[in-house]
Amino acid sequence: MEMKDIAKGKEEKKKEDKGATELTLESKTKEEAEPYHYSKLQCPPEDIYLEACVGDSPVKTKAGKQTGGTARLYRAGCLFLTIICLILLLVIIVLSLKFQNGSTVCPEREEIKIADKQVPSFAPTCNYEQCQAHFHKIQPHDHGCQQCADGWLTFGRTCFYLSTFRLSWDQSQRNCTSRGGSLAVITNQRVQSFLTKEGNLKYWIGLRQKENSWSWVNDTMLRESYWAGGIQTGDCGILIGGSPSEKNWVKAPCKHYTYFICQLQL
Repeated sequence: MEMKDIAKGKEEKKKEDKGATELTLESKTKEEAEPYHYSKLQCPPEDIYLEACVGDSPVKTKAGKQTGGTARLYRAGCLFLTIICLILLLVIIVLSLKFQNGSTVCPEREEIKIADKQVPSFAPTCNYEQCQAHFHKIQPHDHGCQQCADGWLTFGRTCFYLSTFRLSWDQSQRNCTSRGGSLAVITNQRVQSFLTKEGNLKYWIGLRQKENSWSWVNDTMLRESYWAGGIQTGDCGILIGGSPSEKNWVKAPCKHYTYFICQLQL
């Protein structure tokens, strides 16, 4: 009996060992049949872990690529705006230099009608005084920050005041001095023609005889004169407005009362 029991026990143990071996092989077979689950763990998708650099190099991600593209666009925009600003600055500098230098070129030859007055044609180019003489009625009475006061006439860079009351020569000169000027000094034909045309009365001008020589109130000697013909007496000069400008000066005693012309240089 004991021998049978022993043999029977050995057979049962072999069966158990064989069953365990079959279970082991079966589990291995299942593991080999389903490698995908392990590969998922060993190689996670790119959405979870993206490319990484070895060592201290920065990690490259899709978000990083987008950020780099935006930075390049930003730099290009800044460069474009900087170029535009430099161009505008250059234009401003050129225009400011042009306005500072100004121009003395007169308008083209043409007849201009302003306020029902015919303005004579001008030469293609002229100097500053000629342009000012042509434009004294056209341009505003403004020279930089200065301008002629109300009641004064503008001719070039000079203001003239034709009085409406009469004084002696000395009183007239004091009156003009109180206004900041002096009696008129006529040194060229243009001024002579202008004052003759504007006035229609007899006016003291800044001309007086001292020691047998005629001089102006600014102490310059008389060089160009417009004396009328005939015998005249007196030590002060008078301009007769409305008469021919070539000969409309007369001599008169300085104590006589008549109108006068003041001059103020701008």
